[in-house]
Amino acid sequence: PERGPAESLARELGVAQDVVFLGNQELIQEILPMADVLLLPSEHESFGLVALEAMACGVPVLGTDSGGVREVVVSGETGYLCEVGDIETMAARAIDILTNDQLARDMGARGRKHAETHFARGPIVSQYEALYRELLDRKCNGGKGA
Repeated sequence: PERGPAESLARELGVAQDVVFLGNQELIQEILPMADVLLLPSEHESFGLVALEAMACGVPVLGTDSGGVREVVVSGETGYLCEVGDIETMAARAIDILTNDQLARDMGARGRKHAETHFARGPIVSQYEALYRELLDRKCNGGKGA
């Protein structure tokens, strides 16, 4: 939904020739690994799926310390979390990642491992199943829990 305003801003700033707006993509797993860093400056983010996708592709994440992003990104290890609206810190962290190849590689590797360890299908499905069982038990016991 922000594409139009973003394209206008790129034109206003004179950088439109340097910006590519890809639109919706089916094969994100082929595009994300080409990134040096994923910027996620959202004010609100329910979970941070795009951050998790980037981490699974070995891309460091630079996001805001809000909503579900903090459940995915381990600041200082898999990327950085900055306060909402703190553009100066976010820019400095981006420069840190972009100018330090070893830091970028290490964060990317730790991000991939973190995604595989904590968000793999098996453990996540098991957590959902346990939650559903708990909710069913509560309903069967008149809302009193198991």
